[in-house]
Amino acid sequence: MDLTGKKIAVLFERDYYENEIFYYQHRFAEEGMELHFLTRLWGQPSLTFVGHEYQIPMECRESFEGMSDDELRGYSAIIVPAGIVADRLRYTEDIAKLPPACAFLRRAFAEKTIVKGIICHGMWLMAPIAELVKGRRAVVHNNLLGDAKAYGIEYVNEDVVVDGDLVTARTGGHCHLFARRIIELLKAGGVNAPDNRR
Repeated sequence: MDLTGKKIAVLFERDYYENEIFYYQHRFAEEGMELHFLTRLWGQPSLTFVGHEYQIPMECRESFEGMSDDELRGYSAIIVPAGIVADRLRYTEDIAKLPPACAFLRRAFAEKTIVKGIICHGMWLMAPIAELVKGRRAVVHNNLLGDAKAYGIEYVNEDVVVDGDLVTARTGGHCHLFARRIIELLKAGGVNAPDNRR
């Protein structure tokens, strides 16, 4: 399947892992895909975040807040990246409410045709909505093994794991394998492809 014009989103915040993000910018573009970085803009037209390793600044102009269901369904895949992005995005100013990024992911998980990709420490963002990954096959960074057990994840000791519409990878250094598997899934027709069984 030609992926030209297909949309892929990466959730974004400060302390992102630069090598991973820069790889996505080039690799998905090779397939003709549109790469969008989504964050909480806090009422601003844009925000600039610095990376974790080299403090490289990167501007973000798009928000996941207020996204309609039709807009959400326009994405073929949504990625929660490595670094400290997930920890930043799971902040909520109202402890009686889900963090907006978690509410967005809950909506994304309800859309089975969207590939959900979570890499390295990205699994932190699932803590408030762990029921969505409970019983799912996945891999996480070695530092998150306890988190995975607490979430009820069926941990698989592989660099990249596919479980239906969920693709996970061990570390940001595995971003090339992770991106390749997402691209392969989408080229094969997405999560409903015959070779994508649990």
